[in-house]
Amino acid sequence: MSGLRRRVGGADLAAVPEVRHALREMLVHWRERDSAAVAELLMSELVTNALVHTEKGAVVTATFADSRLRVEVRDFVAGLAAPPEPARPVPDDATNGRGLALVRSLADDWGIRTRPLGKVVWFELNGEAA
Repeated sequence: MSGLRRRVGGADLAAVPEVRHALREMLVHWRERDSAAVAELLMSELVTNALVHTEKGAVVTATFADSRLRVEVRDFVAGLAAPPEPARPVPDDATNGRGLALVRSLADDWGIRTRPLGKVVWFELNGEAA
């Protein structure tokens, strides 16, 4: 099993490409190149959401075991409800509102767990290591 754990500061959007690069390095030997690219995209969306909507920072954890990648993004905002489900289609020119829709459509599994302080949004992808 290999893994990644990073703490990212609140509103520090520069952390998104840094964490994305760390995930890319972790998955360098994954045979599923398309899945690795999807993992980077979905992780970027979740980290961006956490940083933009919570301002308290987040912890990103990625683990790869038994041909399954699991990425979790945990925020630390008390009383923050789970992210809302998009109620209507997002206009083509919108710059936000697609993150969870992408996770729902591209991940093999995903979910949201509330914690005593904050929540964890996670996704899983199946694949094989080289």
